[in-house]
Amino acid sequence: MWNDSSLSSIIAPEAFVFANPIAQGACAADAIASIGSKPLNALFWCAGSQGSMYPFTGYTSNQFSPQAASVLLSERMAFKLHRQGLVMNSVGKNQEVCYTYPSPIIPKDRYRYQMVNMHPDTAQCHPFGRSVMRWQAGHASPNSRQNFGYLIWRKRNCVFL
Repeated sequence: MWNDSSLSSIIAPEAFVFANPIAQGACAADAIASIGSKPLNALFWCAGSQGSMYPFTGYTSNQFSPQAASVLLSERMAFKLHRQGLVMNSVGKNQEVCYTYPSPIIPKDRYRYQMVNMHPDTAQCHPFGRSVMRWQAGHASPNSRQNFGYLIWRKRNCVFL
């Protein structure tokens, strides 16, 4: 399903609802919020400055830079894993150490990414949706095959006893 847009609609049939100019125009607010601090969880179909989370495929139509495309694909994969129930959300609840539950909608404000491959970015982590324009210069070789690697950080809310 990762390589076929029509098959990806099986796990995300709501993609058709967000495939219009009005819904995509709302993503400007998410992009602005991501630049300032954290992305807006209410706009779950948006990937901030990178574009749209839908469809859950490895295809990107508007590739402004190789880094932006690779970050978008990383964000889409994290959302896809949430949708399939392979990544759980967590919350500290009463006396339980860590209560996990399925979260088919990704909590974008809990995620950060850090480039580790081609040229590591050890200075900082970036929230999902933040523009790559601040750090992309010097992180790709002209002869690279666009093999980028990211360390994905996820905040977990747990109670320590």
